[in-house]
Amino acid sequence: TLEELHEDGENAVSLDQETLTFALHKREYVFVDFYASWCSHCRDLAPTWEALAEVMDMAADEHLDEKIIEEEEDTNGTGTEHNYNDEEYAQASKLLKPVFIGKVDCVIRKELCMAQGIRAYPTLRLFVDGKRHPTGDYAGDRTVLGMSAYLQLIEEEHKEGTDKELTVDRALDHAKELMWGDEEDAEEQWDMKMKLKKHQLQQMWRDEDHPGCQVTGFLMIDRAPGNFRIQARSRGHDLAAHMTNSSHEIHHLSFGEPSLWNIAKMGQLKDGPDNLNNLLAPMDGNVYITYNLHEAHHHYLKVITTNFKDANLPSYARRITKDGVLRGYQILQNSQLSLYRNDIVPEAKFTYDLSPISISYRKSARHWYDYMTSVLAIVGGTFTIVGMFESSIHTLGSKKRY
Repeated sequence: TLEELHEDGENAVSLDQETLTFALHKREYVFVDFYASWCSHCRDLAPTWEALAEVMDMAADEHLDEKIIEEEEDTNGTGTEHNYNDEEYAQASKLLKPVFIGKVDCVIRKELCMAQGIRAYPTLRLFVDGKRHPTGDYAGDRTVLGMSAYLQLIEEEHKEGTDKELTVDRALDHAKELMWGDEEDAEEQWDMKMKLKKHQLQQMWRDEDHPGCQVTGFLMIDRAPGNFRIQARSRGHDLAAHMTNSSHEIHHLSFGEPSLWNIAKMGQLKDGPDNLNNLLAPMDGNVYITYNLHEAHHHYLKVITTNFKDANLPSYARRITKDGVLRGYQILQNSQLSLYRNDIVPEAKFTYDLSPISISYRKSARHWYDYMTSVLAIVGGTFTIVGMFESSIHTLGSKKRY
């Protein structure tokens, strides 16, 4: 437990802005856990992170002992134990620590975490020579062995082509000893796995290459009011609500058979309105940007059932009709910004409701006899009106003569 690990002192160093800056300036490798005290994943990681710091201290002690023995052999030809007091030994050991292990409580050091762009807890960030490592934040196994192996790969890559001594190896050996003891088979399997990891390290996730997520797919919904939402989630992190931006662009959103929208877009549905594709998917191409914290766009969609009876369709599209009726859904949409509480992660929300009114398009043609009947009716009506007009003039003329 974390309490048991702290009985002999706290090995992972708590940092603020000043001490972090100092550590980045003085140490070659700095591995920092940005966490929040309320985060369940952070609490689960805390003992492992402290154990990782202890492993680094053990590696530093081992390295220091080797140096002391070498110096004694060089001076008097015999390797003996050192004569330093505890304080001197501890200071010397700190200087030989392979990787500086630190932690930052983002609840207390909120400004520091915002400056670092921390968007989820815990964020495990490695700094090399004072700069964030280009492969991005650590996303591997949250075990002492997994993180030690990751640090070893980074060190090998960083010191490749130089004559600098590799020091993380000692920490990895201690991690293996803690995990397996004398189980050689397990260690051999792990070494083979690490050889594969070396290639993957060059292809790790880089945040700069992935400014957002692209979501595509279909939802099967009932013909009843409802909603769906797009929210950032993580199995291994608790997101920082104030750093979560749900800005989004809608490439396509429609209800019903997607083939209808394609037919309307290509102008192959002659019996509907000219802008039918815009009525079926009015949000396509719209961009909704959130500029302020704790805000997100909510979209309200009124879905209108639209029927096309005896529609003039291409032969390949007739499969989507039912009893000669092609059904689509027009959308009337309204979008607005919604405010969130400080502890709730913003989300893009889509609320839809079916209109009680439907629209039907039906093409009808007149028969020739209907046309003739209409013509005769017009001729007969004209003849009747002319007769009435003539009769009225005749009557008025007779009264004047009288």
